[in-house]
Amino acid sequence: MKAITNITEGQKKQYLRFVEDAAERALKETGLDKDGLQKLIENGDEFQSRIVTAVRELSVSNQYADEETESSYGYLSGYKPKGITEQTNILRQLFPGVGFADEKLAEGQLPPNAEGWFAIPRWEKIAPTYGEAVQKVLDLIKQTRNGAFYNYRDGQLGPQYLRQSQKSAKAFQKLGDEQKDHDILVVPAQFGLRHRGRSVRRAREVMNANEFGLGAFAVGIMILTHPERLMNYDDLWIDCAGDEFAPDADGDFSWSPFFEFSDGVVGFVTFWVDIACGSFGSASGLVSQ
Repeated sequence: MKAITNITEGQKKQYLRFVEDAAERALKETGLDKDGLQKLIENGDEFQSRIVTAVRELSVSNQYADEETESSYGYLSGYKPKGITEQTNILRQLFPGVGFADEKLAEGQLPPNAEGWFAIPRWEKIAPTYGEAVQKVLDLIKQTRNGAFYNYRDGQLGPQYLRQSQKSAKAFQKLGDEQKDHDILVVPAQFGLRHRGRSVRRAREVMNANEFGLGAFAVGIMILTHPERLMNYDDLWIDCAGDEFAPDADGDFSWSPFFEFSDGVVGFVTFWVDIACGSFGSASGLVSQ
């Protein structure tokens, strides 16, 4: 049996209350008499089995389950998360005037499914709009890689094309509220391996309640602080599941961005959210529950 590692006492109490309330409701709505209830008791094993099945079906989504494929791709170039101080020092060199982070947070225990602690500035400290902040990050990737970068969506980063998903925006708002007075947020995250082989929308579907997709700004920042993450064609390419993209600027935000590496060049590209490929994986962050 899989160990339960991250259920809070509050969640457990609420769950048990739901079950108790459902049992009371069933008695009232079905009108069971003495004989009917006794029959249910005599079939207690089957009754419990059906409860377990219902819990399993409702807690694990099967939506887009066919949008997964086997993947052997990973971090071929030897990437490992850097210390938070090293990351913040890099960011202050790249973004003069950006402040500091609450680095003590990185001394805590990583939550399940996170690879490390990552330093990600508030995008509002970088530019007036999200798209402009993304553009600045892309420009720096090109600069730090001696021009070995190509933006396939040049000129298409305005709000009619690119936006944060609602879940991602709320997660960063929560992180910002918890780390107020700091320009750089300390975020537990993973760089794509957890969701490799899944389409973007499948990855979004199976993310835990406290997990959210990282967008182009956050992923671009992580590439700036960890350039070795994307140095080889066979490195896992990075889906930015925290962003939504409308290729025709018509309100249909059914695509999402990703970063690739091909012919020695990092590329910023967009594609449909329903395509599953073994060479892709969605990066994600986590918030406290």
